Amino acid sequence: MLVTEFSTEAVTASERFDLFADITSRSHMPSRLRSDRQDDFRARMRTLDVGELQLSTMSFPHLEIVRTPKSIRQGDPEAYQVNYFLRQEGVLSLAGRDTALRAGDLVVMDSSHPYRGEVHAVPVGWSHVTVQFPRGMMPLPERTMRQVLGTRIDGRRGMGGLFTRWLADLDARAGEFVPAEVPALASVTLDLLAAVVSRFLEAEEALSPEARRTALRARVIAFVERHLTDPDLTPRSVAAAHHISGRCLQRLLAEDGTSPAAWIRHRRLERCRLDLANPRLHARPVQAIAARWGFTNPVNFSRLFRATYGVPPRDYRNLPPEVCEDRQPAHVAE
Repeated sequence: MLVTEFSTEAVTASERFDLFADITSRSHMPSRLRSDRQDDFRARMRTLDVGELQLSTMSFPHLEIVRTPKSIRQGDPEAYQVNYFLRQEGVLSLAGRDTALRAGDLVVMDSSHPYRGEVHAVPVGWSHVTVQFPRGMMPLPERTMRQVLGTRIDGRRGMGGLFTRWLADLDARAGEFVPAEVPALASVTLDLLAAVVSRFLEAEEALSPEARRTALRARVIAFVERHLTDPDLTPRSVAAAHHISGRCLQRLLAEDGTSPAAWIRHRRLERCRLDLANPRLHARPVQAIAARWGFTNPVNFSRLFRATYGVPPRDYRNLPPEVCEDRQPAHVAE
């Protein structure tokens, strides 16, 4: 997965806005930009290329974006763009309708439709996330997507909340993925978005069975990740939380050649491995790290860790960083 970053701090104050406009015109939908901070436009952007899908996390103060019919004629990537407001508020005008947007909201745009947006952000931390991808990659038909263009979707709870947490994890864990995982990451992202749109429209029948299964699987995985520190996390509790049977949960993970119990164990071991490799946690006892991630039996934890990574946890902690990276498990053991 390719990760690129840039900051307008690299140039003089008078050049910052032009640099931002130039970079985003090539990485996003070409639009006309204006800002009341153009004399000293301080902005940052981090972009992840997940195959043909692009995830960008941005920070900027005030921005007015106008996509006109002329700019569409000059260059139309025929793409959807999902905007997630982290620490912002703004107004979007599309098809004669004004929509107020605030922190936590999602909104879907189409590069072939003119619009005008104005955004104000707080000057601290990341303020905006965009996901852009070719329209043909979307699991839903265009007639369905047209119903949500420019409409506020809640990204704080429900399927919207699950989707935004997935985006945050994708951004935070970018360095953990390998190129072979990119197609699966893009597929999960788009199927989750399709589930968000379908739930919003109360039209889940528009989803294919495969997309529904992928969305459910993503919900299960996100749930497990959030509850790894809970010693009571079991396949039964996971299935109950999603109102499915244990057999259904088993089938969801069977495509990866693993079982629910093995998947939970694998993710807990990975969290322990990352903590053991973290220099800032070297003073924390191995047993405390294991207990934090749900391993209450130190002997059993040491045996599992050694079987998975080839060395005992105490020895792993003393390995050079580059050696730690090489000791990734080849598969999730049953």
